[in-house]
Amino acid sequence: MTSHRANRVAEEIKKEITQMLRDEMKDPRLGFITVTGVEVTPDIRYAKVFVSIFGNDENKAQSLQALESAKGFVRSELGKRMRLRYTPEISFKFDSSIEYGARIMKLLKEVKDTENENEHS
Repeated sequence: MTSHRANRVAEEIKKEITQMLRDEMKDPRLGFITVTGVEVTPDIRYAKVFVSIFGNDENKAQSLQALESAKGFVRSELGKRMRLRYTPEISFKFDSSIEYGARIMKLLKEVKDTENENEHS
């Protein structure tokens, strides 16, 4: 069970990392990345940052490499911006839920289009 404090910290981390990605991180390997969520352990020592990356498999791999390289920068920036006794260790995890949802929507559209074609033939 996560505490109210851990949830607040997770939301703040999400906001700060989103802002860093948008305004400060200039690594050319970084593609179009969205922070989809953050999970923080109850003791706030570790944070999993879930990201969705737009592009092909190579773009995703490069973006994840760039995020891994930037972990130290991200952690030190969080330490400066947030008032925490300990800045959590950051790990980035790929979140495929947006991709999965888009694929389901595409399949549903194809089914609907096929039904419409069958009705009109």
